[in-house]
Amino acid sequence: YTFNVLCGVDDEGVGAVYHYDAIGSFERAPYTTSGSGSALVLSVLDCQLQKGNQPDVAKTAPNKAEVVELCKDVLSSVGERDIYTGDWGEIFIIDAGGITTTRFELRQD
Repeated sequence: YTFNVLCGVDDEGVGAVYHYDAIGSFERAPYTTSGSGSALVLSVLDCQLQKGNQPDVAKTAPNKAEVVELCKDVLSSVGERDIYTGDWGEIFIIDAGGITTTRFELRQD
């Protein structure tokens, strides 16, 4: 089985994130996770992206560099706690300039 995440831009030029399950059902979400470490990651994303229960924190959208650093942080963290998470993280950024791939080691030990 595979669970996929598809991100892009919709017809109105708005960023779109879709989560697909193993039988092909899907939903649009502001962000999502997939894989064995999802439960470990989602609460961190809720805190960092939605800023829930943080009344004195500015609720601004992160820029591309901040999103990449957040992805590296949560992937590295889940790699330490979830035995099914692999040894490498990969981030693919697809924009008007082309495709940028960042590959990094999750476990430093």
